[in-house]
Order: sequence, then structure tokens, then C-alpha cells
Amino acid sequence: MNQKILDQMKNNFLKTNPIFTTPKNVHPLEQRIVLKNYQVIDPESIIEYIAKDGYQSISKALKMTQEDVVNEVIKSKLRGRGGVGFPTGLKWKFALEYESDEKYVICNADEGEPGTFMDRHILEGDPHNNIEGMMIAGYAIGATKGYIYVRAEYPLAAARLQKAIYDAKELGILGNNIFDTNFNFNIEIRLGAGAFICGEETALMESIEGKRGLSRNKPPFPAQIGLFEEPTIINNVETIASITSIITNGGEWYKKIGTEKSTGTKVFSLSGKTKNNGIFEIPMGISLREVIYNIGGGMKEGSTFKAAFTGGPSGGVLDETHLDVIIDFDSLVKYSSIMGSGGIIIADQNNCIIDTIKHFMEFNADESCGKCTPCREGTTILYNMLDDITKGKSSMEDLEKLKHLAHVVSSTSLCGLGQAAPDPIFSAIRHFYDEFVDHIKHKVCKAGVCDMPVTKGGE
Repeated sequence: MNQKILDQMKNNFLKTNPIFTTPKNVHPLEQRIVLKNYQVIDPESIIEYIAKDGYQSISKALKMTQEDVVNEVIKSKLRGRGGVGFPTGLKWKFALEYESDEKYVICNADEGEPGTFMDRHILEGDPHNNIEGMMIAGYAIGATKGYIYVRAEYPLAAARLQKAIYDAKELGILGNNIFDTNFNFNIEIRLGAGAFICGEETALMESIEGKRGLSRNKPPFPAQIGLFEEPTIINNVETIASITSIITNGGEWYKKIGTEKSTGTKVFSLSGKTKNNGIFEIPMGISLREVIYNIGGGMKEGSTFKAAFTGGPSGGVLDETHLDVIIDFDSLVKYSSIMGSGGIIIADQNNCIIDTIKHFMEFNADESCGKCTPCREGTTILYNMLDDITKGKSSMEDLEKLKHLAHVVSSTSLCGLGQAAPDPIFSAIRHFYDEFVDHIKHKVCKAGVCDMPVTKGGE
């Protein structure tokens, strides 16, 4: 495969096929970069992807130096979309500068948080874009091998990725001497068994190596000593899916979208009590109010907005006073919440905040890898303490013990999952303290959800 053949394939397809159209369900507030081909092309057709300028970005990147590709990503100010928000270009720079005979690129598609389903749709709707993004990452750092770690619960995504890899190899796009250069790159798929901890990058690497998914101590970081003890960059699906547009249009173009410190767009999944649930891609900096009442179409009939849970079971909860807070990496942190990977769950008057975070804590406790004591034991105890509150068995002194233990778990756990597990407790106490008082002092759950001695509304 070379540039001439690629252009020929594109032109031949466009001569005999209608022009691609934007899906009707795209909201005016959306700006689709990651989802540029979602519901536009047949995801199982490499020819349609090529007709939409597919594999032009890797062709362009191969005409650049590795340093120039990395600098373009740095210039874009793209931050990792997996939740932490670490600068992607900086991670690539570390891996490029670390000398080794072998390096690896990993796409983290182990999406396991309740209320999140962005990665699944991205991979199902446009698998070639992620393959091309991984190729660019591989060239940038000097890697020849990539792995896509995808949940076994996403069989359609895995099947389409596998077909995309096969088709790219058949056309000579993926493999050896890509675009008549000395760059070689191959990709394999690894299926995860559903362990939430394997979404944490070091546990993910352990799993690929055939070991039990347990977090590693850091440092060293994966960009220096990663998969099979070689330099490795791990980016999530959405981060990698942003790369092709950055290389095509330039880092300067990308950083003009969004906010100064949170550039570009973000794909969110919206679920709960809004009229329009699903995925959407918006520029960073849009307010929570716009998401709920504009994109989400407002609350369902009979529902009144009560809370927004952002960032999944390790995120936070916001009340109606935060509706005008903008959504980006830094703004939500000020209010004891996070953007996380992009899941937003909307609650109404019939949802109990304490009951919801209790179930989040149950999830975190069940999914703990068990390697460190604070997470293994602490999350279970936190769940039991929350359960007692929902059953009217706690005192205000117990609430103080809850806060103290939450701080201990947060500050002493080994990896980011344990460190973030108590975050919903912090934000719930901060923003819904009265609800804790109702449950503890008055033994009432006004939402009528908890098994309390007093009935709904305190009647």
C-alpha cells in the first residue's frame, strides 16, 4: 500500500457512491471529532473508512519525524480521556526518549464503570480510527506492537476490531513496511474477563502478560518500564480516537476547541432521568445545565432534578446549585466531583443519594483486586457503614467515623481505584448533608427508597 493506491481507492469509491451525510440525531451543541464517522460509515467497511480520508493521518505522520508527531500532540494539549487527564503528548515524549529494543502501545478498552458506554460505541462505530491512532502512537514512540484490551462483554466491538485489523493487513496498511517506509506495526486483541481493576493501567498490563490483574507500584511508570518490562504507552479508546484528527488538522487547531486547560471535545454517556439518554460529543467547557436541559431534553415527565453523578462509582455528586458549573477536568474538582471517563447519571426526587453511593461503594468493594489492605478491607467497611445509615442504625458519631475512614482509604490505597473509591462519600456529605441528617437523626428517607423506621416524607 502507498499513498497513490490509497487515493485511488478513495476516488473510485466516491465516483459510484453517494456523499456521506451527518446523522439526523446529532445535537447542534455537538462537535464530533472522535465520533466523526459514527453512524456515518459502515464500520465493517475499510473502503468507506478510506473514502472518509481514513489512513491519511498515518500517511502524513510517516512523513514527519517522531519528535514532530509527539510535539504536535503536545501542542494540542490533549489530556487522557480515561479519567486522570494526564497530558498525552508528555506521556508519549517520555516513552520516545526512553531507549529500548522493544516498545508497546496499548489501547485501554476495558470500560467497566456503571453508566459508561462511550468506548463501546466508539469501537463498534469506527474501529479503523482507533487502529490508525494506535499506528501513529507506535510510530511516534518507536513501537512495533500494539494491544487492544477490550472487555469480553463487548463481543460486537471485539469482532469489528478483529475484522478491521484483518482488512488493514490484507490491504498492506497494517504490518511491515507501512506506506513504503521502514515502519512496522502489528496489533493484537486481548479480551478482559470483566475485572474492573484491569481498567487500571498497571493491572491491565499484568493481565496481558497472563497474570492476575493486580496493580503495580509506581514508579516506575509504564512509559519507562511497562508491558514485559519495556517502555509502554497506555491510552484509552477516546484518547487514541482523537489522534487522527490532531495529526490531520494540527495541534493548534485542536487546542482552540474547549477551554485553555481542557482542550478539545469529550464524549459523554448520559443516563438516568433525562428524556434523551445516550452518547454525545461536546467541546469542553459546556455547563451541566446545557447537558441536562438542552442535549438531554430536560427531565422526564414527573421528574424533578435532584442530582448529577459524574465520574462513575469513583466520582462525585452535584446538586441543583451546580447546574452552571462547566464540565472539564479542573472545574468539577472544585466541587468534590470529577469528569472521570465521562459517565453522567441524572437522579430525581425518587432517588436516595445515600442509597446510590452505597451501591457505588458495593461495586468498588466487589471489584477491589485485594492487593492492598486499605482498599480490600476499607471499601467493604465503608459499604457496611453506609448500609447501616440506610437502615436507620447509625449515629452522628458514626458519620464522623465514616468520613475518617474514607480519608484513610483515599490516602493510603495503592492505586488510583482505591484512592478514588471514597470520593462519592466526600461529595455526598458536602452537598447532601441534610439527607444524612434525615437518615441518621430523624430515621427517614424522603425518597422512600431506604428501609427506614419512618415512611416516605416522615409521615
